[in-house]
Amino acid sequence: MSSNSELSVADLQQHIRQMYYEKDVARGVDGTFMWLMEEVGELASALRGNDKENLAEEFADVIAWLATIANVAGVDLNAALVAKYGHGCPGCKRLVCECPDSEKP
Repeated sequence: MSSNSELSVADLQQHIRQMYYEKDVARGVDGTFMWLMEEVGELASALRGNDKENLAEEFADVIAWLATIANVAGVDLNAALVAKYGHGCPGCKRLVCECPDSEKP
């Protein structure tokens, strides 16, 4: 990993793979998914609080566990993001979404 303060999605996924892949594969998709859900719950709690440092840590944890489960499932997150969102909203195909509020883009 580079020593600068930027970390792309692809770099993050590779970084997480280097640190944890053996443990993650042994845990499997189901076990890893449960850890992700625990972190989402911690993020939900942090969103209701006023500790900005903890909130930032919980966002980081959720993204890291998402990268972890993508590694275990064999999904390239960068490629998935580019394919789905790289050309605008998946619903209306515009850079600034114009989908009706009643629809999930």
